[in-house]
Amino acid sequence: MPKLRVHNITVSLDGYAAGPRQSLEHPLGEGVEEMHDWMFAAMRDLADGKTGLDVDFVARSEENIGATIMGRNMFAPHRGPWQDESWKGWWGANPPYHNDVFVHTHHLRPSVPMEGGTTFHFTDESVETVLARAFEAAAGKDVRIGGGAATVQQYLRARLIDELHLAVFPKLLGSGERLLDNLGDGVDGYRVSELVSSPAVTHAVLVRR
Repeated sequence: MPKLRVHNITVSLDGYAAGPRQSLEHPLGEGVEEMHDWMFAAMRDLADGKTGLDVDFVARSEENIGATIMGRNMFAPHRGPWQDESWKGWWGANPPYHNDVFVHTHHLRPSVPMEGGTTFHFTDESVETVLARAFEAAAGKDVRIGGGAATVQQYLRARLIDELHLAVFPKLLGSGERLLDNLGDGVDGYRVSELVSSPAVTHAVLVRR
């Protein structure tokens, strides 16, 4: 049965997945750039055919993915109504998804087809409806939540996530957007299935019981 999966969400020791004041210059917020160095290094190593623990987790994040879900904050640094429709994401003409991507937003706009098979769809529907659309688009494969923290929280509160991979970076951030706040009983029923460390981060995988 297809799953809803979350991969490579890097959090600080005090639980922050994004820094404050996201902007064009700081896509993940201020003060968090080094937290994601492990992932970018692993992506380069994977492309070069190298192996390692971090590389394994990055490779797993791409396996059997047929559609992607993300929040408005992950797609764009802008808030409120779109000033125009020129912004098409951070990733250039050929984004790395190569599938249908459903973007949660209160401000709708037409779908944006990109090179390489990625199409961004903008939706203000419920998480249950968006997930159903994503599973349909995935055609039997799994669906991945790309981020950000608020979107992951929505799906955790709805108890829809089957697998959640966190990479814990050894830094106290002190401010920003915490991943596991405001969940109520949304984390009930999960267990840690893996807990392993590389020199860069500690990987924790949570799965539904």
